[in-house]
Amino acid sequence: MADQAVGVPFAKEGIPFIAIPAGVTLLTAWLGWPVLAGVGAVATLFSAWFFRNPARVVPQGPNLIVAPGDGKVIAIEEEFEPRYLKERSVRLTIFLNVFDVHINRIPCDGVIEDVQYQPGLFLVASKPEATLRNEQNAMMIKTHEGTKVLCVQVAGLIARRIVCWVSPRDRAIRGERYGLIRFGSRMDTFLPIGTKLRVAVGERVKGGETILGELP
Repeated sequence: MADQAVGVPFAKEGIPFIAIPAGVTLLTAWLGWPVLAGVGAVATLFSAWFFRNPARVVPQGPNLIVAPGDGKVIAIEEEFEPRYLKERSVRLTIFLNVFDVHINRIPCDGVIEDVQYQPGLFLVASKPEATLRNEQNAMMIKTHEGTKVLCVQVAGLIARRIVCWVSPRDRAIRGERYGLIRFGSRMDTFLPIGTKLRVAVGERVKGGETILGELP
């Protein structure tokens, strides 16, 4: 079920990455090794920042699509989606660097129709070929009006772990947290032709808060 990380400052998957360097920092400081303690402190702060779990104000209104992740819009392309939708759609790609929030959010209301994991390569996530070749996890949402929206978590060069908390038949609630990708990645959202877009290539967006467009 989505939103397992509600109410805590960090995603639970990040706790080991925060606790281990924090422990090293305390131990090396106690032993009187300031350089190692400094390195451990930096690693602790970076991990805490990376796995942060901020609250977001989710916009309300019919047919709205919100960003599934934080980052920069690097592509908006009309193309044929061959694996899940099997029809022409608009692919909107958001690139997440290591400094962006990496918790992913559901883009629209409806029902989770399908979730499929695909093993693959770890090409640089911003490359076009990463769309089909990289390790990824696809989530298909069917809105209450019957429209299908596909959201794909795509691993990147240093993103080696995709987490998804939802399952088929779960209720999809716009803006709720549903997973995360560790250390640099991208989010692809496939929207139906005719969607009225509100963002452009080059813009930065916030997951669960920035409106990507309105479904036709």
